[in-house]
Amino acid sequence: MAVDDVDSTLAAMGPRLRAAREHRGATLAGVSCATGISTSTLSRIETGRRKPTLEMLLQLSKEYGLSLDELAGTAPAPAAEPRAIGPLSFGDDKAVLPLTRYVGGLHAHKHILPALEDPPARPRQVSHEGYEWLCVLYGRLWLALGDHDLVLTAGDATEFDTRTPHGVANAGIGGPVEYLIMFGPQGERLRLRTAPGAGSPNPRPHAHTRSRRSGER
Repeated sequence: MAVDDVDSTLAAMGPRLRAAREHRGATLAGVSCATGISTSTLSRIETGRRKPTLEMLLQLSKEYGLSLDELAGTAPAPAAEPRAIGPLSFGDDKAVLPLTRYVGGLHAHKHILPALEDPPARPRQVSHEGYEWLCVLYGRLWLALGDHDLVLTAGDATEFDTRTPHGVANAGIGGPVEYLIMFGPQGERLRLRTAPGAGSPNPRPHAHTRSRRSGER
């Protein structure tokens, strides 16, 4: 492999490493604690300001459960009947079921928040590069988006720039919440394409958002 190809491959790993970390719901501080790589170094690698060493890549591939080929974007296409991906569990009992394997672009996963016995506190918010589309399948989801609080129920969907501080929680008591998320780490947005209508031979794609204010909780 030529030197230019190596440099390009290493540079492209930054967004993939960031997507892999965010896909697991991990913070830079958490990954730093698990791998011994400083948060500043991790941040510079993810933003392309520093090239990762082989030792760093081995530690990160182990932490994220990915091969070096997957991080480099050279992994072969999955077989016709890929092995099922099991759900990931987090400390707050949230379960995440990955629905896609590719970590370098738009990917999807299903989240399940457990039932609560007591009213929840306002969700802790995070922000990062990217764009997210969310759809509730079951239950009532509290979405804290910046200074706004929304309660979404089954069939409600919303989309937002993830640079806006955001967080979610189960908005009800006695039942779980299930929702789908599609996320683009570099800001990819979903495009809703519709069939041409009468008098509109060339319709433009558009996005649709449904949501409810917190007063409806």
